[in-house]
Amino acid sequence: MTSFFIRLTPLTAALLLAACASAPVNTAGPVPATALDAWSSRVEVISQPDEIRLAPHLNGLSGTQARALTEFHARWVMAEGGLITIASPSGGSGENAYRVGVGARAFLLSQGAAPDKVRLIGYDAAGAPDAPVVVGFQRYVAVTPRCGGWEAVTRSADNRPYANLGCAVSANMAAQVANPEDLLRARTMDPADTGRRTTVLDKYRKGEVTSTAKDDQASGAVSTAVQ
Repeated sequence: MTSFFIRLTPLTAALLLAACASAPVNTAGPVPATALDAWSSRVEVISQPDEIRLAPHLNGLSGTQARALTEFHARWVMAEGGLITIASPSGGSGENAYRVGVGARAFLLSQGAAPDKVRLIGYDAAGAPDAPVVVGFQRYVAVTPRCGGWEAVTRSADNRPYANLGCAVSANMAAQVANPEDLLRARTMDPADTGRRTTVLDKYRKGEVTSTAKDDQASGAVSTAVQ
């Protein structure tokens, strides 16, 4: 009778024991959140108004107010804002305020705002003679978590992550997002370019090249300088 045995190295034995002691993988339930994931839920996105107030003028919109509206429009474009409301007071300086409100809407349209994105409304100013015209929109702001309490990261006797692991990453990412609304919901997709798709498929069926024509100006070749 021939006997044989397998010689196990310490490393091989440790791996086998670990495999026997490990729990089965749960493929049905959700993957538990890690310490890094926990900080993403602490980034708060709030909505707040971005407003400017325009004083009523007999001759309508002034040059200073036009410059203020230019800066306002730039912020609106940067924030990818929604509806712009121009609220004119009723009573008091109603006629002058109305001229400023109409002028403000016309100016914003001249800057590129779509007509359906700029709405004129009224508000009760309780007869105040100097009640302003309020131009504004709702913008989103990301409130980042406060990081602190940096204990010794080398102490890992219990093999747990330190308390602030992931805080700086989440705070920096939230602070750098151009439009914090993207943290709340996904953007809608633009419709497909059906014209281009039809052109490419037609060339494919004919066995022609489907790529766009080569642009010589986009070449990486070094041009010959004139001496």
